[in-house]
Amino acid sequence: MDPVLGVDRAFWYIFVVSAVLLTAITLVMIYFVIKYRRKNHPTPADIRDNWKLELAWTVIPTIIALSMFWVGWQSYTGLRNVPAGTVQIEALGQMFSWIFIYENDKETENELVVPAHSPVQLNIESLDVIHSLFIPAFRVKADAVKNFPTYVWFRTKEPGEYDILCTEYCGLDHSQMLARLRVIPREEYLEWLEQEDE
Repeated sequence: MDPVLGVDRAFWYIFVVSAVLLTAITLVMIYFVIKYRRKNHPTPADIRDNWKLELAWTVIPTIIALSMFWVGWQSYTGLRNVPAGTVQIEALGQMFSWIFIYENDKETENELVVPAHSPVQLNIESLDVIHSLFIPAFRVKADAVKNFPTYVWFRTKEPGEYDILCTEYCGLDHSQMLARLRVIPREEYLEWLEQEDE
């Protein structure tokens, strides 16, 4: 499964459930304020020991929270379960650029080149302080920490160019730590991979 779909599904599920709950609670609150105002009910009703009400406000939120957890967990496992045949690239963060090392030891700085319609795994680590690699278009983000390797993976689609950002404050030029993801056709990628570095 495409991890982007899992992340988007989790986001929209939580957003819609939250919006429905906010609307429902607000409408019920307005209804109660009007219906049970002091003019209509000078003596308040005692609802203590109402086991049905207590059961409802315990069970319903629990079910909602567990459903959000389940959708989020499916999204998380989709981001961690890497499919076979993935293109492996090392991503190293340093003040203030990203170094990408490919399987044949070719290196690029601040430009990640990958084949279209392929799963790509970035093995991430920092060479100095904490950085955080974020590719918004593919919903992947991971901290880059020295001596603590981690990874993210995503599935490319059509050729195009996308932003790569550092989202962890890493020093004075943090805002300039920008890179570019270039997705190109597979044949072009294989040719590019064999070209000598300029």
